Amino acid sequence: MTRDPADLTAADYLDGAREMAAADRPFLAHLLAEEAAQRTPDLATAAGIRASFPDPTTTRTETD
Repeated sequence: MTRDPADLTAADYLDGAREMAAADRPFLAHLLAEEAAQRTPDLATAAGIRASFPDPTTTRTETD
């Protein structure tokens, strides 16, 4: 494991996002996916990453 965040790649952040999604931590998954998308040079791939991990604060529904 690396100790320097500058050494992390988009794939590393995407792996973390998947782990957080599996652990039911959608906000952390979204943040990690956003970082992965920012480190991805291909705009279409970055858009796909963002679509896979939407911001949970905008997709949350209220229940009574």
